[in-house]
Amino acid sequence: MGAFLARAGHDVTLVDTVTEHVAAINRAGLAITGPIAEFSARMPAFTPDTVQGTWDTIILATKAHHTAAAVRTLLPHLTDAGCVVSAQNGLNELTIAEAVGEQRTVGAFVNFGADYLEPGVVLYGGRGTVAVGEAFGPPDTRISPRVLRIRDAWRDFDGRATATANIFGYLWAKEAYGAMLFATALTNDSIADALAAPAYRDLYIALAREVLAVALAQGIQPESFDGFDPAAYLPDATPGSASRSLDDLVAHNRKSAKTHSGIWRDLAVRKRPTEVDAQLGIIVRLGAERGVPTPLTARVVTLIQEIERGERPLARENLEALAA
Repeated sequence: MGAFLARAGHDVTLVDTVTEHVAAINRAGLAITGPIAEFSARMPAFTPDTVQGTWDTIILATKAHHTAAAVRTLLPHLTDAGCVVSAQNGLNELTIAEAVGEQRTVGAFVNFGADYLEPGVVLYGGRGTVAVGEAFGPPDTRISPRVLRIRDAWRDFDGRATATANIFGYLWAKEAYGAMLFATALTNDSIADALAAPAYRDLYIALAREVLAVALAQGIQPESFDGFDPAAYLPDATPGSASRSLDDLVAHNRKSAKTHSGIWRDLAVRKRPTEVDAQLGIIVRLGAERGVPTPLTARVVTLIQEIERGERPLARENLEALAA
């Protein structure tokens, strides 16, 4: 996003904790590669301990479990009238608001595919829905002037970027889709191949239903995006509608050069902890608070944690363990 915005003439400063990434950007620019675009954009980059100054708009793009620490670090660089925009997976607007206040928190939904390849190089693998909206306040105020300004700027990244009065509807819908992605990451299969496997479709549907049940108990109306239709997974949905939605998700993911999720990359390639606690652990907790059982979601958390600790290999047998 930073590269596209800078190329379009916006004043962008990057901050990253990986020193060699920052050095490469300052040396030769940030290179975007992949089927959608090939270019390099110049902009200043800093590590958190070297950046100085304040900004009106800060896009937070960390993994969900790094949100609290990142917000504490960026807080001195946010103007009093500025805002933090969460371009992340999860319900991180809640954590951000605890640190900067609801008035300085803007929600965003991003579903495009991208991967960090090496210092100074990012793969942009596939387009996806991009939406922005106020996370808090009365519904009739959630498409605010600043949201429209951010949307207009982000259209230099994706011309379909939209403003919404129901950003949490998108975020909760992706939590349901994300639960399925965590299940696919228990294997070495691509997202598309995993979702297409007939043997596990009922499992994916049941996972989505659990998360959506918690969303509805929270008073959230989930939104559709990129083949994921929340209504298709509800218990009263038309027979076959969930399977058709899975077909649409398979088709969407077949078009992307990013074949595997970031969750799988964390487990199989980068050998580091995933976002499972921050993304799915919160679902289990909120479900318990509302009296909504989430046994499958809780089991996914446990299985992912076992893989993180090296106690379980990536394999389809993990889906069998989940189904059991």
